[in-house]
Amino acid sequence: MMKLVSPAAVLAVFVLDRLTKAWTLEHLFSRSITVLPFFRLTYAENTGVAFGMFHGNNLFFVAVSVVLVAALLYFRRRIRDLGLAAEAGLALVLGGALGNLYDRLAYGFVVDFFDFSFFPAVFNVADSAITAGAVLLAWGTRERNSGTGKA
Repeated sequence: MMKLVSPAAVLAVFVLDRLTKAWTLEHLFSRSITVLPFFRLTYAENTGVAFGMFHGNNLFFVAVSVVLVAALLYFRRRIRDLGLAAEAGLALVLGGALGNLYDRLAYGFVVDFFDFSFFPAVFNVADSAITAGAVLLAWGTRERNSGTGKA
């Protein structure tokens, strides 16, 4: 069952990321819309990584993304029974990594748009999936390795 769920989750994250970024490029280009007092949709171009660190290193991060995707696929292939949490986490990280990699290759930057007043950076669906997926992957891997049962 997981052999079908995981690729579907990767594809769902990638498609949702692409759709939201296409909307952002069409409707938010170089502007911002207030949704709630603490939340705006703000167009941003990021050639670095999280929080805009290492700005201007897009080609380096293309290479890092390709290596990350390859490593995750290798990891998934080598470990037979990841458990639900780790499998879901892996799918979220892969879908998010592919979404941001697409941006880097197609535009030369990653399109960001979620802008919370209490958070120091603008981010996107792919970033959210990568973060949530990394937490699930770590938790599921810890559960698997601790022998306390499947995550």
